[in-house]
Amino acid sequence: MAHIHLGEGSFPLWALVLWTTLGVALVSAVVYRVRKGGVETHQIALAGIGAAASFAIFQLNIPVWGGIHMNLTGLVGILAGPLLGALIALVVNIFSAALGHGAVGLLGANTLVNASEAIVAYYAFKALLRMDWDVFPAGASAATLGLSAGAVLMGAIIVISGVNGSALPRGDLTIAVAGLVGLNLGVAVIEGVLTGFVVQFLASVRPDLVGLADRTAGEESTGVTA
Repeated sequence: MAHIHLGEGSFPLWALVLWTTLGVALVSAVVYRVRKGGVETHQIALAGIGAAASFAIFQLNIPVWGGIHMNLTGLVGILAGPLLGALIALVVNIFSAALGHGAVGLLGANTLVNASEAIVAYYAFKALLRMDWDVFPAGASAATLGLSAGAVLMGAIIVISGVNGSALPRGDLTIAVAGLVGLNLGVAVIEGVLTGFVVQFLASVRPDLVGLADRTAGEESTGVTA
C-alpha cells in the first residue's frame, strides 16, 4: 500500500546507500533463514500466487497526492509468512521499477517499506489468533497494522532522506509527508477490511492455508466428544 513514488535522483547519495544497504541486509537475512529452515511446498505455491496478485493490483495507481494504491502485502504476509512475504515485496518492487512504477534507486527503501507490511501483518495475525480473536477481525486488524507500519516507515524514510530539488524546508516537508501518511493510513483500513474478508473465506474452505488446521481439528474434536 505504501510506496515511495519519487523519481530517480530524488534522494541524496548517502540516503540511497543507507536504504539500499539496509534492504540488502534484510533480504540477505531472509534468504539465509529460508535456506536454513527450508520452505514447505504449499508456501511456494502461495508465494507465487501472492506475488502475481500483489504485482497486478500494485499497478492500479490512483493519482492522488503522489499516488496511492493497494498491494496486498498484508494478505501476502499472512498467507506466505514473513520470510517469503519479504521476498515477494522485493520481487514486486523489481518488476514494478522495470515498468517505471518507482525508481530503481529506491528499490532498497521500497523493499524495506513493503517487507515491513508483510512481516508485521503476519506476526500480528498470529498474536491475535492466540488471543482467541475470530478470523475476520484478526485478519483485518493485522493487515491494517502491517500496512500502517509501512506507511509510517515510508514517511520516516522520506523525511530523514530529504528530497533533492525541493524548496520546502524540512519542517514543511514533514507536514506534507504527514498528510501523505495519513491518506495511506485511511487506505490501510480499507485494504485491511478486504484482507479480513479474504482470510475469513480461506479459513472456511482451506483453514490450513492460514494456519488454522490444528485449531479447526481441535474444535471438531471437542464438538464430537461434548
